[in-house]
Amino acid sequence: MKKVYFIGIGGIGMSALARWFKFKGYAVAGYDKTPSDLTRELEAEGIPVHYEDRPDLIPTDPAGTLVVYTPAIPDDLGELKAVRAGGYNVLKRSQILGEITSGQKCLAVAGTHGKTTTSTLVAHILTDSGEGCSAFLGGVSRNYNTNMLMSHNPVAVAEADEFDRSFLRLHPAIAAITAMDADHLDIYGDLAHVQEAYRQFASQVSEVLIHKLGLPLEPGVTQAKMYSYSLSDPRANFYGTNMRLGEDGHYTFDLVHPGGVIIDIRTGTLGALNVENAIAAAAICLCHGTRPDAIRKAIGSYLGAHRRLEEYINTPSLTFLDDYAHHPAELEASIRTVRDIFPGRKLTAIFQPHLYTRTRDFAPEFARALSLCDRVVLLDIYPAREEPIPGVTSEIILKDVTAPEKELVPYGELLDWVRGCSDVNVLVTFGAGNIDRLVKPIADILKERV
Repeated sequence: MKKVYFIGIGGIGMSALARWFKFKGYAVAGYDKTPSDLTRELEAEGIPVHYEDRPDLIPTDPAGTLVVYTPAIPDDLGELKAVRAGGYNVLKRSQILGEITSGQKCLAVAGTHGKTTTSTLVAHILTDSGEGCSAFLGGVSRNYNTNMLMSHNPVAVAEADEFDRSFLRLHPAIAAITAMDADHLDIYGDLAHVQEAYRQFASQVSEVLIHKLGLPLEPGVTQAKMYSYSLSDPRANFYGTNMRLGEDGHYTFDLVHPGGVIIDIRTGTLGALNVENAIAAAAICLCHGTRPDAIRKAIGSYLGAHRRLEEYINTPSLTFLDDYAHHPAELEASIRTVRDIFPGRKLTAIFQPHLYTRTRDFAPEFARALSLCDRVVLLDIYPAREEPIPGVTSEIILKDVTAPEKELVPYGELLDWVRGCSDVNVLVTFGAGNIDRLVKPIADILKERV
């Protein structure tokens, strides 16, 4: 096969694969529903992208074309129906990622939250140390401004996504599991089945499994050697101690590990949550054989992934951050992190719920997390791949929010709301939908006040 065609090429995981195939010399093209920064970057890199459902634009030689699609694409899309009926080799994104990583030493990070930041940091440590790796990331690295790192070193770093059980296509040498919370219940049904999938993923790890202390992973779930990590609990194999918070929200800490202590690690990203992610990433790299001094240096220079507590403005009088959090556990963790960094300041959260099913399944938990803020602004639900569910709106979250101030604002009116809100002190935008397209305009509005 000489050609690879992507249906849903603008997705974060799909675009990484498209870049990998382009790097390997294949002719790459694809379809996506709407233009985005990612699709524009792909086009600038020489990958043709179109935005209409046009089966006539698919390469006409089925025998020489691999078609990759994402499960987020509806089954009735004309292009998907055409390739299935036309004799093409049609594979899911997760199948391709499994094939690519099977020929390399795979370092993977799974978890309902924390996996993007942690896997991106692992990739940065290996790259910054000079070893190099290919990395398939679920976010855009701020150090490299891409979601795909490419190297001829046969080491692959992968974000192991539990959606659609995709991570069960991976067989990592070393893996970390950061969290096993209920999510994607439209696929799994309940928490027990979510956790069972994570145990199956654990069983596929061949050398070392690193997991957050306290996760329901019994000894014997895997043939790999098991280690635990924690932010500060000395019962774990890897944990932080002597933590010091700087005025800018960045921590310095010592990392205790089975081989000794790495002292004075300063995080390049904000908050204690990112200390914990750094400990998980360091654990992976230490087990892989990376030098402790290289790990300390890389954690200090790590800028994070776009939309993971990303700083746009950070002054004593006005702070604006943006975060991808779209599950109640990660939303609560991010809000608590912001509270710890900026105690005593008024916190305003703008949240766009993602998916009708997730809103339906976790409305009370979302409300509880958002109630930690001083003011809550809720946008309409971003549907992604889903059709509306009767009675499921942002109102079912808002009604249980106990923050002193709360309101619903239509997506198209949010910028006007920001312009008219004069008492913004700490503002954070949250969500996995199209709220990201409003982040820069919001930053531009707020920068006029600094």
